[in-house]
Amino acid sequence: MDDVEITDVDDGDSPYHVEKNLKNQDLSSVGLTAGELLSMYGWHLLVVSVLVYLLVQLLMKRFRQRDQSSAPQTQQDVSSVVRNQEAMEAARRRMQEELDAKAAIFREKQKQQEEEKRRQKIEIWESMQQGKSYKGAQRVSAAAEEASSSTAVPKPKTDKKPLRGADYNPLTGEGGSSCTWRPGRRGPSSGG
Repeated sequence: MDDVEITDVDDGDSPYHVEKNLKNQDLSSVGLTAGELLSMYGWHLLVVSVLVYLLVQLLMKRFRQRDQSSAPQTQQDVSSVVRNQEAMEAARRRMQEELDAKAAIFREKQKQQEEEKRRQKIEIWESMQQGKSYKGAQRVSAAAEEASSSTAVPKPKTDKKPLRGADYNPLTGEGGSSCTWRPGRRGPSSGG
């Protein structure tokens, strides 16, 4: 903006003569503030700006080096990736073969168990046709099954204690439980 000079024109009789010089106050305050900051922190600002410049240069240098070094490395990476994929595929094939073998063994055991059950049902049916008892045939097949599966470890029998004594009767209120019925008090109730 231009400097503006305002002058009051009087008759000359007035003892007051006003002359004002108006300038743009916004730019002058910014200039004063910038001058104060430079005078107080000038060396600090200079050092910080040099450090920022050096940091930017260092980062650009590293970025360029990374770009240059990544090009030959991709050829090496491609071959290592291919080797890794082939190794993973071979490991998957081995694991699948092991799983298939285990599944075949399991299916064979299932077939044997189904055949054994079918044979037992046939024996039970034949024994019932001959008039023999059902449980007798079952005992014979259980003994045969125990003999065939002798590798299985028998479970030890545990001594189980009864939960309550033989003389326990919940209707009598005896037995030590805390939920027993007690008759109310005798005499007049104490009320006021």
